[in-house]
Amino acid sequence: MPKTPLPNEIKLHKKSRTLELTYGKDKFELTAEYLRVHSPSAEVRGHGIGNGVLQTGKKLVGIKELIPTGNYALKIVFDDGHDSGLYTWDCLHDLAYNRDQYWQTYLEKLQAAGESRDGGLIAIGRG
Repeated sequence: MPKTPLPNEIKLHKKSRTLELTYGKDKFELTAEYLRVHSPSAEVRGHGIGNGVLQTGKKLVGIKELIPTGNYALKIVFDDGHDSGLYTWDCLHDLAYNRDQYWQTYLEKLQAAGESRDGGLIAIGRG
């Protein structure tokens, strides 16, 4: 079984709320929102197949801290208080390389549930 490549570089950009992962020549910027709604925690994924909980209103979430966990994962502490779930190197690699597909699926699930990324926030000053 081939080993998942480790990122050559990991950068947290707090201002833009993104986590930058570099794998060789491939560079990915994963938003805090994307990482939060795809958290590997039981709170998000559920305790069994099909028991996941759709995360809503996470558009403005940020990352407070990255905590290395052994040689196999990162713990991401979000500013909404969520800090459970370990992002293994396999998980991060998967989230990076399949970002477009996973994000589209998430947006479709939100729409089907009549929910939003804003969580009921009202945009002011548009126009």
